Amino acid sequence: MIELTVCGCKVRVSHSSLECLMIQENIDKNGVAIAINEQVIPKSQWERVVLSNGDSVEFFSVVAGG
Repeated sequence: MIELTVCGCKVRVSHSSLECLMIQENIDKNGVAIAINEQVIPKSQWERVVLSNGDSVEFFSVVAGG
């Protein structure tokens, strides 16, 4: 088990894959940006990201407007 902070809340997960976390948290891959430990992760790297104990993960929705 690893402990993460996801959008400000402590979460314990049994996996270290960002993609598994996205499924667990019901995050749609479209229209979202992700930052881990305050660093934006390019979408092209999401499937290779391995999370570590203590990481902070933030999901940001992309909103169009003016």
